[in-house]
Amino acid sequence: MNILARSLGNAFRNKVRSASVIVILAVAIGLALSMLVAHQAVTGKVADLKGQIGTELTVSPAGARGFEGGGEPLTGEDLTTVGNLDHVSAAAGSLDLRLSTAEDDAETGTEDDTTGGQGMGGGPGGMSTAGSTSLESAVDPGTLGNRNNGGGNDTGDADGSSGAPSFPLPITATGTDAADAGLSLTAGTAITDYAAGSSDALLGTSLAEHNGLAVGDSFEALGRSFTVTGIFDAGTEFDNNTLYLPLAAAQELTGRTDELSAVTVTADSMENVEAVRSAIADALGSDRVDVAAGSTGLSEAIDSLAGVQSISLVGFIAALVTAGLIVLLVMIMVVRERRREIGVLKAVGAPNRTIAAQFVLEALVLVVIGAVVGSLIAFAASGPVASALVDSGTDTAAAATAGGPPGADSGLQAPPDAGQAPANGAAPAAPADGGPGAPFGQTAELIGTVTTTVGAGTIAFGALGILFIAALGALVPALLTARIRPIEVLRGE
Repeated sequence: MNILARSLGNAFRNKVRSASVIVILAVAIGLALSMLVAHQAVTGKVADLKGQIGTELTVSPAGARGFEGGGEPLTGEDLTTVGNLDHVSAAAGSLDLRLSTAEDDAETGTEDDTTGGQGMGGGPGGMSTAGSTSLESAVDPGTLGNRNNGGGNDTGDADGSSGAPSFPLPITATGTDAADAGLSLTAGTAITDYAAGSSDALLGTSLAEHNGLAVGDSFEALGRSFTVTGIFDAGTEFDNNTLYLPLAAAQELTGRTDELSAVTVTADSMENVEAVRSAIADALGSDRVDVAAGSTGLSEAIDSLAGVQSISLVGFIAALVTAGLIVLLVMIMVVRERRREIGVLKAVGAPNRTIAAQFVLEALVLVVIGAVVGSLIAFAASGPVASALVDSGTDTAAAATAGGPPGADSGLQAPPDAGQAPANGAAPAAPADGGPGAPFGQTAELIGTVTTTVGAGTIAFGALGILFIAALGALVPALLTARIRPIEVLRGE
């Protein structure tokens, strides 16, 4: 008890120096814990990407991309064939549709044919729709929408604002047979009735808010009244302007019985993804279907996060070593200052281990206080530190991917069909920052937000590492006390 009391008192003998040491240690320890938390968060995100995205494949008609391209639609027989392949744990079909809105019907005075007629605007540049809906689009077409889809030519002003009348964007609807459509619900429940006569539907948040709809409300689509069973948040304005319907109902109401736009296949493990990809191409014909493993930029996302893992681990170790060096230098200085005190203690019979323990405890007092303050710093800084590391890693991966010439093989898969829920079970993917094929946008979208949690286990693990380094740093100068000879010290006095 005397040793502990003496250590506590000696730790604050020089209050200014002790306070300075505590502040420096708190910063180093806070950085170490932040790096540890970031490492654990990124490790969890990598496991999530590998476990969810990495085992999924998207099968689409060869030559098709969203509502563009060509090819022949997939069928229910194709879905059954794929589902029966070895190493396939699940297979779900979807049908992507464009619906003209109430705004468009009011402006044109027409109603689109439910069998996929010419649709909005007609003529060149008009967008074909599968039917109409009483909903109004929550997205303003703006200059880009009018330029790309309004008039079918480039006449008029450079910004495309003239030469084509303004029009409302159609709404993307997806018929799905998945239990939850891979969406994050903010209200209500997933579709429960997937029969052809079902009236269940899921709406994106912006589409529901723009039309003043809540769970339990009804709207018209494809000539049928649907009830909102749930509202989802897909993360982007475009994807939240979509709706999901039961696949069988969408097929029946559009006259596209047994037709599918895409099939999402889940392999039983990442190791079997390539085998499943080859089996699908062989079973359905490589000239008839395109099979994309995972999602766009998956390998880039995982590689960039692997780099962040390495950086955060190195940062954690470096911060620990820094804390140890601080303790080492401070305790060497303390031992030098208190040589007379050490000589007196040894002269009255104090053993070396007792004196060494006193200095170790003195250092640990400072480290424990610094660790408490550092933990508070980690709570506040771990999120920004993790985000900065992920952003830096994503930028580096994007720069490396984009370094080749246009059209060069970058290892990226084609983006998933518009309106289709991506493999990560979160938001339907939409090209970001730079348009389709932009590596940075796709990689960043796959990674999403890395959530950090400073839990008790993290603090305990970090604290053990910090205390070990601190004890090691204090023990070295403490052992130097054994070399101090009392007679020499006292003679010098």
